[in-house]
Amino acid sequence: MGPRRRGRVLAVQALYAWDLSRDAAELPDFPWIEEAEAAAWDDQVRAFARLLLAGTLENIDAVDGEIRKKLENWDFGRISRVDLAVLRMSVYCLLFLEEIPASVVIDEAVEIARDFGTDDSYRFVNGVLDGIRKNISKDG
Repeated sequence: MGPRRRGRVLAVQALYAWDLSRDAAELPDFPWIEEAEAAAWDDQVRAFARLLLAGTLENIDAVDGEIRKKLENWDFGRISRVDLAVLRMSVYCLLFLEEIPASVVIDEAVEIARDFGTDDSYRFVNGVLDGIRKNISKDG
């Protein structure tokens, strides 16, 4: 797993934890990671994860608004917390990190959803993100 993927996974884990507690104070330190594992991760991984976490939380209303727009016959509150964390991080990237191609954002999100979500998570995440990508392309 490359450093960017590791950073994305850390960000998703942090967003999941934030969704449970709404407390972001300790999240940038990633306290759930065991010391031995954390020592193996370089500063680039942590810096990227912190960028994604901070950016997503600073723009959470805009991010959640985009997700809500794409939910057809689905209540926002019914989205699994894992899927929501993946979506939030990815929508932040689509909206605010233009230097990362949308195809990369979506591919990474699908892979993370496959690894951490349910059997159908990757399809759901892909559909929502692709719809948002199409809207952004039309608006931009």
